[in-house]
Amino acid sequence: MDHGTDTDRNTLLIAYVLYALGPFNGLTAIAGVIINHIKINDTSSEFVRSHHSWLLRTFWWGLLWSIISTVLMIVGVGFLIYGVLAIWYIYRVVRGLINYADRKTMPR
Repeated sequence: MDHGTDTDRNTLLIAYVLYALGPFNGLTAIAGVIINHIKINDTSSEFVRSHHSWLLRTFWWGLLWSIISTVLMIVGVGFLIYGVLAIWYIYRVVRGLINYADRKTMPR
């Protein structure tokens, strides 16, 4: 299986690090999603493409649920959704990094 070039894998690792730092400042996750959007079609490796796709879905679904949680804070359940969202986000980043290290593709 083609695991991409060293440059592709290094760029992907940088994106994972930016996502991992995202909950602390928010801006790095935005930089990571920009990298993913630019690089997803820039590689012929299914391995690298699957990880970029995984991170893109993590970002956009996370953003959607953050907005929903913020709106639902009016009725008091937003904090609960934020807690679940935080656990889900950490899971997605950690699972992606583990599969990256094991050179496994991510599910679609």
